[in-house]
Amino acid sequence: MEAVHSQAGEAVVSVTVDSPERMQDLGRRIAALLRPGDLVLLTGELGAGKTTLTRGLGEGLGVRGAVTSPTFVIARVHPSLSGGPALVHVDAYRLGGGLDEMEDLDLDVSLPESVVVVEWGDGRVEDLSEDRLHVVIARAVGHEEVLDDVREVSVRGVGARWDAEQLKALTGTA
Repeated sequence: MEAVHSQAGEAVVSVTVDSPERMQDLGRRIAALLRPGDLVLLTGELGAGKTTLTRGLGEGLGVRGAVTSPTFVIARVHPSLSGGPALVHVDAYRLGGGLDEMEDLDLDVSLPESVVVVEWGDGRVEDLSEDRLHVVIARAVGHEEVLDDVREVSVRGVGARWDAEQLKALTGTA
């Protein structure tokens, strides 16, 4: 099931993903919409697929290095191999504070020329940019054996940068 709609000036697309490969493919499709200065916040329980989606973002952006969870290093920078923006991948899971605690990462300095992706970023880094994507990944509810890899992904564009027509490309019906 895929749907695109607008609510309160925000564009929202919902996509059902049924495997890690399709989650990575969704990441590549999101990457095609991104440009330097974009901020992407990822939300979802442990094991939901946040890093898998980010791996697809990295592939789509053509960055160097294997995209893995930055949980223990907090942030990884993946430079572009093609002259595009670098991918700054941050895991805020172990950071208790908001933007103040994250200032040491200099995300505000990296943002203008990079794509910054923050796992567990909700409530922590929104002040970095008025324009951002919020990606929420939830496990599908149902018979566990059948739906183990199925995820419901909501991509919400916040700010003037994003509109429903742009996000429609994520559904494969653009």
